[in-house]
Amino acid sequence: MDHSTFASERLVLERKGPDFPFYSDTPPSVSGTAWLWVLAAAAGGFAALGIPLPFEDNIVTGWLRAVAFVALPLAALAIAAPGRWRAIFRRVGIRDVLLMFGFAILNIIVTLSVGALLQTFGTVSTNSAVADAADLEGARLASFFAKVGLQLLGEELITILPFLAILAYLHNKAGMGRNAAVLAAWLLSAVIFGMLHLPTYDWNFVQCFVVIGCARLILTWAYVWTKNIWVSTGVHVINDWALIGSTVFLAPLATAA
Repeated sequence: MDHSTFASERLVLERKGPDFPFYSDTPPSVSGTAWLWVLAAAAGGFAALGIPLPFEDNIVTGWLRAVAFVALPLAALAIAAPGRWRAIFRRVGIRDVLLMFGFAILNIIVTLSVGALLQTFGTVSTNSAVADAADLEGARLASFFAKVGLQLLGEELITILPFLAILAYLHNKAGMGRNAAVLAAWLLSAVIFGMLHLPTYDWNFVQCFVVIGCARLILTWAYVWTKNIWVSTGVHVINDWALIGSTVFLAPLATAA
């Protein structure tokens, strides 16, 4: 069924156009069991980022981790939905690029505001990887930014794929209405995203579920609005590159002053 004709039934946070892939396919293009394999592969990709090695990490192992982070869930989706796995990717136009910057600015404003409020009433932990980037220069710094860009695509995959899996389950198996299922999947995938960041931020539950969770809701909104994971990835890259850049380039100036 083509749900694009039912624009009036969409959430106000969605624009007109194609619907989400997979959840409304008849017959289903991704079975319940296949979704479990996709989610397991996403978990495996995430584990590849932090799995201990018998030797010290370097540029090569860092890139291999980032590649595995992206490749594992994509490979599982390609097997689960042969011929349709590209449905999460759409063509990017000028309008989409403008949306990337718009959502990124909104996300930075919300993240900084919520973070500042949280810091007033509690403790905010820092991301050690971002802090360490201030010590990099030249090719190593360029490699770090590029690797972060690839890794952020992986972060979108481990959020958007669970979002779509939850949407399919709630709508098709639990009998939940389409819009209610979208909202529930949106919230639950943000909770999962916050939970995955707990080790990065010293198990600061409030920071991960409030600050990171709010940021994730806006990032996922970019996908909900466009149905294009390239857009949410672009928002994520602009957001994180801006925050990392402020640490790398502004911190030395503040120290010198």
